[in-house]
Amino acid sequence: MPTPHTVLCINVGSSSCKFTLYSVSGGAESVVAEGALDRIGASGGNLKIRDASGRALAESDREFARPQVAVDAMFEEFERLKLPRLDAVGHRIVHGGADHVAPELVTPALIADLKKLIPFAPLHMPGGLEGIEAVAARHPKLPQVACFDTAFHRGMPERAERFPLPRNLFDAGVRRYGFHGISYEYIMHALGAGVPPRLIIAHLGNGASMAAVANGHPCDTTMGFTPAGGFMMGTRPGDLDPGVILYLLNQKGYDAAQLDRLVNQKSGLLGVSGLSSDVKTLLDARPANAHAAMAIEMFCYQIRKSIGALAAALGGVDLLVFTGGIGEHATAIRAQVCDGLEHLGLALDPRRNDSNEDTISTADSRSRVRVIPTNENLMVARHTVRLVFPAA
Repeated sequence: MPTPHTVLCINVGSSSCKFTLYSVSGGAESVVAEGALDRIGASGGNLKIRDASGRALAESDREFARPQVAVDAMFEEFERLKLPRLDAVGHRIVHGGADHVAPELVTPALIADLKKLIPFAPLHMPGGLEGIEAVAARHPKLPQVACFDTAFHRGMPERAERFPLPRNLFDAGVRRYGFHGISYEYIMHALGAGVPPRLIIAHLGNGASMAAVANGHPCDTTMGFTPAGGFMMGTRPGDLDPGVILYLLNQKGYDAAQLDRLVNQKSGLLGVSGLSSDVKTLLDARPANAHAAMAIEMFCYQIRKSIGALAAALGGVDLLVFTGGIGEHATAIRAQVCDGLEHLGLALDPRRNDSNEDTISTADSRSRVRVIPTNENLMVARHTVRLVFPAA
């Protein structure tokens, strides 16, 4: 009988920490507990832990001044609940740069390298690194694994990876990295032998991007140097004319800190609507709120354009997969995105879409459209077990 291993998977961001505790035995994973700590660094913080059936194990309102405080609170609850002793911890790390192209065991050298990448993803990297350091401070001998959101895209051809900038900047790391790679990797595993030659995966959440996969290999993606690029998102603008940034710097007196807040926290759905970054809130408001309606219209329009661009890169599309919180649940967004893509062979079945079926395209659609829930933590767990317990 294989020895079961208990693996904790953590995704620490700037304002939240989501986690899943797995028991892994003989290549099979089962959820022991999962939860989240929300509103890190703000008032109104909340901690929730539930078991595999969804039954609440712990819930409390408390303040988390920073990610380390949140991780410590999580461990305190684990101990109080007498959850199984940990054997390893895996982390989703947003950026691996040009050199870290596969999951790695955490070492001091890796942490030093990743700290140099903080300017590449200033909204995400500090929290992820603080999560690693918080685990090490509490359990110094516990093996940890870093899984990089950028790794999936490192197989893209150079024509998709380069910006049209001087060559020395590419050599200095200024290139298109792409993100949400752990989610894309999970979808590829979920499709298994069903991966078609021309695949587009749309990961739609508060952060959103798409990837084009040709014959099983990544060939392009919408995000670029940072997670602020691509099409518009909850609070991020997506791609901007660089002249906008120059104008704000030179004519409007913006400094670097103001630009950072603009492109990471004040734009996208929130900026256009002036109301919220939450898609459900905007969908509910749009009948009576023209700004909310415009934000949704722009969001779907930009996603639809990006699907067209990736289809051009692939020479067509055989399968479009929606995933992520919005992609999995927002039926109205999926319908509005696909409206007008009939020329690509994509025909949505309204009944299937409204019922959230696995396949939401019509029976006679030349290209299929599917909804597949992502599971980044499960992917992190599998990588962690592979690296820490290779004989498991």
